Amino acid sequence: MKPLPSRLRRLDDALADLPFDEPMLLTELDGFLTGVLLCPEPIPQAEWLQGVWGIDDGSGPPFEDPLDVQWFVDAITARCTEIVRDLSRGKPQPLFDIDERNGDVLWELWIDGFAEAMALRPAIWATLAAGEDDVADALAQVSVLIGIARNDTSLDSLAINDLEVRAHTDLVDLIARLHGAGMRAGSAALAMPIKSIPTRIGRNDPCRCGSGKKSKRCCG
Repeated sequence: MKPLPSRLRRLDDALADLPFDEPMLLTELDGFLTGVLLCPEPIPQAEWLQGVWGIDDGSGPPFEDPLDVQWFVDAITARCTEIVRDLSRGKPQPLFDIDERNGDVLWELWIDGFAEAMALRPAIWATLAAGEDDVADALAQVSVLIGIARNDTSLDSLAINDLEVRAHTDLVDLIARLHGAGMRAGSAALAMPIKSIPTRIGRNDPCRCGSGKKSKRCCG
């Protein structure tokens, strides 16, 4: 695996510094964003950003400086753009962590982030999984990997070990299949990446953080 570029290392550090017990780190964020972008039903930015902040009460991002909000959202925007580009080329490049002790690819956090994104629209994913096409087949395999990552599987140890060894390569193929099959079906399989937030906004304009509140009552 190639070393992360500095902008992604900075984003990883910013995520780790969020004031939560279990912040969403970079590899989990990457899986989460991929799930959001692959969802057939576009998910509003304000909604899924709450999952990134780790806040579910609509109170907005945990930053004191609005410029920090701008930088953070711009960094996520840039990663969304990269994911969209790679999917359109049929070459997904998920960000997996590597175990420095033995070189193993730690794919579990990535798939957990993907599952968190699926949980935002469980009904539509369940409908797709109930079909009899390539999407349903790919989702069935994704579901198995989610179960393994979360220690919620009835598979025996030999089957688990076999799947764990090739999970990171299987995931690349499964992501490409989900995107490709969704596009062939004519569905909105790829939501547009979030747009950059204006540098200057009025006090009565929607807040730059995506909370839905007026700027003067939120980060402004």
